[in-house]
Amino acid sequence: MVFPKQMLLASTAVVASAIAGLIAPAGAQTAPSSAPPAAAEQPVSAQTPPTQATPSGDADSDIVVTGIRGSLRNAIAVKREANAVVDVISAEAIGKFPDRNVAESLSHIPGVSIDRRFGEGEKVAILGTDPALNRMLLDGHALASADWGGNDNDPSSRTFNYSLLAPELVDRLEVYKSPEPRIEEGSLGGTVIVRTRRPLELKANSIFASGGYSYNDRSDKGNVRGSGLYSWKNDVETFGVLVAATYDKQSLTRAGVEFFGYDNAAANADGTYNSPFVNRAQDGTLSLKSPGATITGGTIADLYKAASPFGINYAYFQQTRERQSVSGTVQYRPSSELTLTLNGLHINGNYDNYSQSMYTIPGAWTGNVLQSANISNGVVNAATFGAATSQSAQLDTLVRKTKLTTDNLNLFADWEGDDGAKVSFAGGWSRARGGRNPEYLFNVQTKLPFSYAFTNDTATVNFTGDPTNPANYFTNPNNNPAQIEGSPVLIGGTQLNAAQIGGLDYSVTTDRDIFGGYDATIPVSFGPFTQLMLGARVTDHVNRIDGRGINTYLTTSQLASQLNVPTASTPDGTFSGSGGLGNATQYLNLSEQSVIDILANAINSPLIRKIGASTRVKETVAASYAQLNFEQSGFRGNIGGRLVYTKDVSDYALTLSTAANPNPVPTPTTTSTDYLKFLPSFNIAYEASSSLIFRGAVAKVISRPRYQDLAASISQNDTTRDAGGGNPNLKPYESTNYELTAEFYPRPGSLLAVEAFRRDISNYIITTRTEGVTLFNSLTGRLENNYSVSQPINGGKAKVNGILVSGQSEIWGGFGLQANYTYQDSTTSSTDASGADLNLPYLSKHTVNVIPYFESGPFQARLSYNYRTKYFRTIGRLGAREMVAAYNQLDLSAGFNLTKQVTLSLNAQNLLDETYRQYNATPDRPTAFYKNGRTYVASLSFRL
Repeated sequence: MVFPKQMLLASTAVVASAIAGLIAPAGAQTAPSSAPPAAAEQPVSAQTPPTQATPSGDADSDIVVTGIRGSLRNAIAVKREANAVVDVISAEAIGKFPDRNVAESLSHIPGVSIDRRFGEGEKVAILGTDPALNRMLLDGHALASADWGGNDNDPSSRTFNYSLLAPELVDRLEVYKSPEPRIEEGSLGGTVIVRTRRPLELKANSIFASGGYSYNDRSDKGNVRGSGLYSWKNDVETFGVLVAATYDKQSLTRAGVEFFGYDNAAANADGTYNSPFVNRAQDGTLSLKSPGATITGGTIADLYKAASPFGINYAYFQQTRERQSVSGTVQYRPSSELTLTLNGLHINGNYDNYSQSMYTIPGAWTGNVLQSANISNGVVNAATFGAATSQSAQLDTLVRKTKLTTDNLNLFADWEGDDGAKVSFAGGWSRARGGRNPEYLFNVQTKLPFSYAFTNDTATVNFTGDPTNPANYFTNPNNNPAQIEGSPVLIGGTQLNAAQIGGLDYSVTTDRDIFGGYDATIPVSFGPFTQLMLGARVTDHVNRIDGRGINTYLTTSQLASQLNVPTASTPDGTFSGSGGLGNATQYLNLSEQSVIDILANAINSPLIRKIGASTRVKETVAASYAQLNFEQSGFRGNIGGRLVYTKDVSDYALTLSTAANPNPVPTPTTTSTDYLKFLPSFNIAYEASSSLIFRGAVAKVISRPRYQDLAASISQNDTTRDAGGGNPNLKPYESTNYELTAEFYPRPGSLLAVEAFRRDISNYIITTRTEGVTLFNSLTGRLENNYSVSQPINGGKAKVNGILVSGQSEIWGGFGLQANYTYQDSTTSSTDASGADLNLPYLSKHTVNVIPYFESGPFQARLSYNYRTKYFRTIGRLGAREMVAAYNQLDLSAGFNLTKQVTLSLNAQNLLDETYRQYNATPDRPTAFYKNGRTYVASLSFRL
């Protein structure tokens, strides 16, 4: 493991080397080339891509720099001429993006980081802010988004799952860290604009085709992948058509250990504790719930106050990610002033997955059969238990059928007059669907004695007996009057009396976005002002979750060996290297079809609509802006504001349990809110010399709450006794953002930049948690008063301050280097269950990127190393402050041009086979260890 101090020293050395490379002369280098038009001078939807970089200022030069160096030069050119703080990643050629995943490429930008909980990047955090608070715009416009239902920290978010976006379709990525009035609002940290290609900007009959094979060493499976693009335009360049298609498939296997929070983590308000192992009499006398148990590392008083794992879960997760996408663009230019563009995108993703979880609940299930316990630093880090009276462990199986679709259709009309006046009209529609459709749930239980022990990075669970033997497992034996959504389950007109063993859960998200608007650019000449930009947009957005379900029952408990389905055990080596040890690493396994068959052959309730799990949020936004661009005496920039009106109508259902009605029918409810915000911004750049630029920016921004947070319905976990609900009266996050940068461009392909930023966030949405709430437990069939319920509210404040240092240079002999370092820190008014201050989610104090590359003749190679220090992820079960340990990522890509048109490429991801580790506040309270494995890809591509 690389320690933070060593990493910081290494990063300092690397950045120093980059600076040295910038200062030192390089052979055959000349002055910077003329740059493309400033991005700020065009409507967001109508910006043209930069031309290929040339090594001299001679516009007639025949020498064109392509490949890695060409893409970096193009990115520098856009950044240099922008009138805001912008970072750019540009494709090397058609279909040739730096990484196989767009989020992975974004993580190379200073101040941008990603979370790799499932192996590959799905969401991006910008300048220390949660991914849910940063927007992705496709060609300048929002795209509807839905997720696959397994990401616990992103229910109905406003961000986009970048793993769905094929990098072959992308021309370049622009990350706006300081906003301009013309850019759609909604981001706290920054806005990502994904630029796609257009046929009138490409050569006629441009062709790209690629085929390859990917392999993941954790799943030990491989898959084929392919993509293609064709672009045509007529000789007079007035009509063009572009079509593209991609296919990608990945087989993922993730194995790891999860801890369901910690029991007895803090004292009650009266100073007492809720120990699962120790009784306390009214006079304060302490006694063991399991008389005769031995205690080491402390006394019974220490055990009474000690925290212990609420649950320890050996999680075995398998997923197939299959993505198909088709896109097309048609452009027609009836005159030299007018261009019409119609583009469409269809993404079809199959994210089916299967999760098998073997877990113990030591205190609640077996606290009364405790045999021994060891206390270390206030935590029961090892314990042994006898045979349970009811159950000691449970195997949950969850088969998720998840299909993701995204459809998008946009129409643009761009007019430009001879005097520089411009008018653009845009309208579009997009819809996304995803979620669990359905999720098959089934579980069996066991009474086997067991022991556990854990350290910072390992967990050991050993059962006395064979956890792979189906005869050691049984279905739920607790018969109760069956109910679903507060209504009795009737069989032959009589309420069923049976034990629930699982069911089918349907939770389908539909996200739909319709927009229309215009942008105008008017040349002006008064004082330093050169352009007046005006625009307006109306957006109608609906985010809906439709819940349905079936409960499944048996009237008589059965052994797993009596279920008439084939059984197996966890494959050898599944948990190898994950930190999971003991014979719990191999337990009873059921195939996906076995789970489906067991449920089909049992007693099933009718399929009903789950009113309590169904929500709908309709959001209407009307925005207008005015922006003045200026340029004089080396100064340039823009000033203006955006006026935004938002109305939210939330439909949801409340389920309020009482002693008289413990399992009530949900009550439909509607809440409507609205607000008006003015968002001014100011960007200024000063060219002190031909190679030195200083920038400054200040802006007011907002980020709207997650859609699911705007619905007040409560979802609950009856095993861990925690629940969560929304709040339809939430207001948006608000922030005042500040940026200062200095950029040095000594020669083509070289850049040294220093950036300081601040996010002064008010109205921050924080999560409050109420303990001891009474809810109906469907597993036990009764009301229980030990639920922990969380709900979001406004009122928090936060500040993020940071410094970024970045450099890149073409060094010598085909070698080059990109490197950046980010320092960021935050303060918040939020605290966890213990009263400790919380950091902002996904904010690492230190992040380092080092990307050396080599490019000469037909060969090129790039090594990408990323390191980030620990960061807070979310508030987990039982109020756990989920921290992610420091993480290293090393990727490699290489290519060889077999001919001028044919290239062989190799990619390797996660070469260090890093373990993803989580813990509750301090490393001695681990909450998860995951292994995702390495991925290797070989591909052959053709370009013409």
